[in-house]
Amino acid sequence: MAKTANAYANIEVEDFAALFEESQTTGGKSEGSVVKGIIVAIEKDIVIIDVGMKSEGRVPLREFAVGNNNPELLVGDEVEVYLEKIENKNGEAILSREKALREESWVKLEKACANAERVDGIIFGRVKGGFTVDIQGAVAFLPGSQVDIRPIRDISPLMNISQPFQILKMDRKRGNIVVSRRAILEESRVEARNDLLGKISEGQILDGIVKNITDYGAFIDMGGIDGLLHVTDISWKRISHPTEILSVGQSVKVIVTKFDQATKRVSLGMKQLESNPWQEAATKYAVGTKLHGKITNITDYGAFVELEPGIEGLVHVSEISWVKKNAHPSKLVSVSQEVDVVVLDIDVSKHRISLGMKQCEENPWAVYGSKVKVGVLIEGEIRNITDFGLFVALEGDIDGLVHHSDISWTESGDTAIKNYKKGEVIKAKILAIDVEKERISLGIKQLTDAPEDALQAEEFTDVQKGATVTCTVTEVRDDGITVQISEGITSVIKKADLARERQDQRPERFAIGDRVDAKVTSADKASRKISVSIKALETDDHKKAISEYGSENSGASLGDILGAALSAASEGKKSKK
Repeated sequence: MAKTANAYANIEVEDFAALFEESQTTGGKSEGSVVKGIIVAIEKDIVIIDVGMKSEGRVPLREFAVGNNNPELLVGDEVEVYLEKIENKNGEAILSREKALREESWVKLEKACANAERVDGIIFGRVKGGFTVDIQGAVAFLPGSQVDIRPIRDISPLMNISQPFQILKMDRKRGNIVVSRRAILEESRVEARNDLLGKISEGQILDGIVKNITDYGAFIDMGGIDGLLHVTDISWKRISHPTEILSVGQSVKVIVTKFDQATKRVSLGMKQLESNPWQEAATKYAVGTKLHGKITNITDYGAFVELEPGIEGLVHVSEISWVKKNAHPSKLVSVSQEVDVVVLDIDVSKHRISLGMKQCEENPWAVYGSKVKVGVLIEGEIRNITDFGLFVALEGDIDGLVHHSDISWTESGDTAIKNYKKGEVIKAKILAIDVEKERISLGIKQLTDAPEDALQAEEFTDVQKGATVTCTVTEVRDDGITVQISEGITSVIKKADLARERQDQRPERFAIGDRVDAKVTSADKASRKISVSIKALETDDHKKAISEYGSENSGASLGDILGAALSAASEGKKSKK
């Protein structure tokens, strides 16, 4: 037992001796502690520090940097470093400035986290999912979602400047710190919101930031309060979508147009901060005024022309060209094209101006009408063929129409039109010119005299406007009936002219071969066209019966009135007997 005790005693003496010797060489410093040292040299990007060990330690210069700023160190400066290892295989002490700062700051940061206190830090780098922040020497993680209240595209202005943060989470074992800048902003936002709600009033001008954009407007953040800027209140000029003028994150100046104290809803305006260009529009843009503008938008129904900032007028598709009626506006004009226009109409109250482009040019129909007379022979290319006739190209890029009934004396229009092809050059005679309606009627059959079995001149002369004729039904159609008035003279009675009473205006009431009476409503000898109407004849008979048999029957049908007339005639014969 004594030997054993002496043995343990000897071991303890040896251990204490070793510990004493080690303390003499390390100066009482131990690994894993923060020690003070003196900078003895700075070589390029390495700082050499004497911490009282057998040899100096080497620390990268970047560990002394704050953010992206170069450290200001001098030989002889005293600094604190973390002693990771007393001596490595090269006999050097392993030191760390970053760990020293972290150890020093961890205690302060844990206290700040426990008390929910703000801490100052500097954003100095980017990492996956967020950014790195220097918090009193400790490196913390700032998630991208915690940078600001709203998404920020460019964080550059926030980097390398000192600003407050809130510590969300700390894990000393893993060395993780998570901070938030957004929490600070939200806290300030609540304070600003309460302050603004107490001061806000209609007519007040405020600065804001575009927070969100929708089809109907934009939401503006005014520092704690969101207001709606409707699309119609963004600009005096017409815009299709708010993104034409605004973008998320843009700083804007707005005016409060309405504030609902109960719901805390704020309506805003931007255009109200500018003068209304429509106030003087009535005098500046009088009807008939010729102007110069730029096309800003094209739709199916026309083109919008900007006359000045905030004022646009519409050129309807029918007012773009004298001759190109069926073309889409995009085929005739383009966006940003500068054009001359004439004011056709203006409604200041509705902020509408109707414009015309074709009025700035000569009317080709009027020019053609002044140069060419009815009866003249022309030659032109067939531009288009439709069910009702041939469109022929004329001088001045206008078209004349050969109605299918004016193609042949002997063939029906439907048959005769099949003898022609698009692009074919034909000759025709001008039958009529109507400049106002922009119509020129042409005839092919009129190039030759009518054959004997067709319409005869003397027969046509006997058919006068207003006369009553007896016709024979030759065709029953969906839109009316075709009748033959005499040899070579035919006409179409439209559905609306089949009877005075609407319920009787049915083509199916008639059959081929029926004989009907009708009134001649028009007879054009030049074009050899006759129009007849059963309705017109019945209307005349109705009026005549009313005038002869009293107004008390005016509400009755034509049959009732004629029946009354026959009864009266019969009674008259009896009284004479």
